[in-house]
Amino acid sequence: MKQLKYIKEISFCLGLLPVIGQATENKQEKRPNILFIMSDDHAVQAISAYGHSLSKLAPTPNIDRLAKQGALFTANYCGNSICGPSRAAILTGKHSHLNGFMQNSNKSFDGSQETLPKILQRNGYETAIVGKWHLISKPTGFDYWKILNDQGEYNNPDFITEKDTTRYPGYVTDLITDFTKEWLDHRDKEKPFFLMMHHKAPHRNWVPAERHYNIYDNTVFPLPENYFDDYEGRYAASHQKMNIYRDMYEGHDLKMVVSRGSDSLRFDPWPHVFMGKMTSDEKQRYRVAYREKNDLFFDLDQNDEKSVAIWKFQRYMQEYMATIKSVDESVGEILDYLDKNGLTDNTIVVYTTDQGFYLGEHGWFDKRFMYEESMIMPLLMRYPGKINPGKKVSKLTQNIDFAPTFLDYCGIEIPKEMQGVSFRPLLENKSVKNWRESLYYHYYEFPGFHSVRAHYGIKTDRYKLIHFYKENNWELFDLKSDPHEMNNISGRKGTEKITSKLKSELQRLQKHYEVPDEHCK
Repeated sequence: MKQLKYIKEISFCLGLLPVIGQATENKQEKRPNILFIMSDDHAVQAISAYGHSLSKLAPTPNIDRLAKQGALFTANYCGNSICGPSRAAILTGKHSHLNGFMQNSNKSFDGSQETLPKILQRNGYETAIVGKWHLISKPTGFDYWKILNDQGEYNNPDFITEKDTTRYPGYVTDLITDFTKEWLDHRDKEKPFFLMMHHKAPHRNWVPAERHYNIYDNTVFPLPENYFDDYEGRYAASHQKMNIYRDMYEGHDLKMVVSRGSDSLRFDPWPHVFMGKMTSDEKQRYRVAYREKNDLFFDLDQNDEKSVAIWKFQRYMQEYMATIKSVDESVGEILDYLDKNGLTDNTIVVYTTDQGFYLGEHGWFDKRFMYEESMIMPLLMRYPGKINPGKKVSKLTQNIDFAPTFLDYCGIEIPKEMQGVSFRPLLENKSVKNWRESLYYHYYEFPGFHSVRAHYGIKTDRYKLIHFYKENNWELFDLKSDPHEMNNISGRKGTEKITSKLKSELQRLQKHYEVPDEHCK
């Protein structure tokens, strides 16, 4: 009997072995969810985890949670500083010339090509995108999509789905947050998910949520040292149309009125974008909220150009930072959702934006140039147990690296046609040999909005070489001695050696990334 009992026990244990083995295997193969949160035009200077003086006056505590609990990238850059092309690079892992979406004026993104969501979808992921798409074509590779029409509106926006287009009452950032949680509630819980949550904010023209209309009215933001830049020695910079005090639309962008006590906006080329979707009650509450502070403008000496220029900077910052407030609240709401639903430990959370943005540096708003403020992208990434809290990544990374990195974490082979590389080793403190020491950049949209000349260039830790190729104009900056890129030293005596080295490396990168010759003329 004892022998029979022993045999039965052995048989029982042997019978469990495949189950135990499978459980272990499943645990090892459990793939992470990916929540990719991307805002639009959110400058590094406006995220308090980066420590800029501007952001200290308008902190982003919820976005900062990702830096505290995960990694903060201090040298992450885009390859083409404009909305659509950056999004295309993120989806494909390829530079603009290869993915085909080089400028916002392109007819549409080629959705038939290989993309990150398609690969994840084939490998058992449920995929979704909610919010801004801005690639003109219909999204592909997503099991679910609910996107804004073009840029979208801040108030009562239209959302497009596979079935219809519907206008929703409310503020766009809040709606995107609600729709994101709604999808998470109803997803297939047997599958890992890849979810892209794309905010419109803080894209121009910076309309805050009503609850934030007056939040920074009494805040005085520090004026950049080069706000009154004269652009000496920088041809392209002197010919742009993105200066705050000369080129901003006073009504559309700065909410300025024609006279004291008036509710009529100054020059507003797109009234349908700003107030067109507001209800009559919303318009009235907006006017009341802005009336007193608009009247204060008329206390200035209108002939004092410097005082007016500084006032416009302050109004810009108040509007921009107030618009970001709801984005930070949204991130906090989503992180709390993950906590409450047991999703935190197995979800990679990423916060980024499509490119950097000027907050008065060089006197500018917008992006496009290869200069630091618009080329650099904020990137924060959390994955409990895999990424150490408080991690800082200072190696050169780029938006073409996002897709390879996510695939790496999911255990999926990275397609050879992707030009980016996985920066997972940088996050996990692994020894990385021969990590890149230079980045390629190429901006195509000229002639175009803001009159920024077409250019390409190379960036290293210390130097930046830019070629405005239509004019055959070169710029060279030593970022160590000139971090604000005020002094173009191209052609100066003593720069011959570094210029030759950078040009050789630039040619190598163009060959490596298969940039057609006709794109560089």
